[in-house]
Amino acid sequence: MGTMRLYVGNISFKATEDDLRDLFAQAGEVLSVKLIKDNATGRLRGFGFVEMGSEDDGKKAIDMYNGKTFMDRAVVVNEAKPQERREQGGFREKRGPGTRGPRR
Repeated sequence: MGTMRLYVGNISFKATEDDLRDLFAQAGEVLSVKLIKDNATGRLRGFGFVEMGSEDDGKKAIDMYNGKTFMDRAVVVNEAKPQERREQGGFREKRGPGTRGPRR
C-alpha cells in the first residue's frame, strides 16, 4: 500500500505548514506538507498538499477534515489529482481578444 497525496483548499492565510502537519497527524502519519505561495508576491494562495503515509491514513484524513472548520475556514480535503503537464491543452490559452477575426 502506497502513500496518498491530499489536496487541501480554502486554508486560512494565517496557517503554517506546522499547523497543517499537527492537524493531519491526528489522522495518521504525515510525510510532507506544502503550502503553495504566489510566485510574484510570496503570499500564500490558500491551498496546499499533504502527503500521508498510507492510503488508509489519507482516506481517514479526508473523512475527518473535508468540510470541517480549521482556523475559521471550511477546508476542502480530497485526493490530489496527478499534476498534468502544462504543455497539454495549450491551445485553450490562445483564445481571447482578437482571435475571432480581423481587427478594425
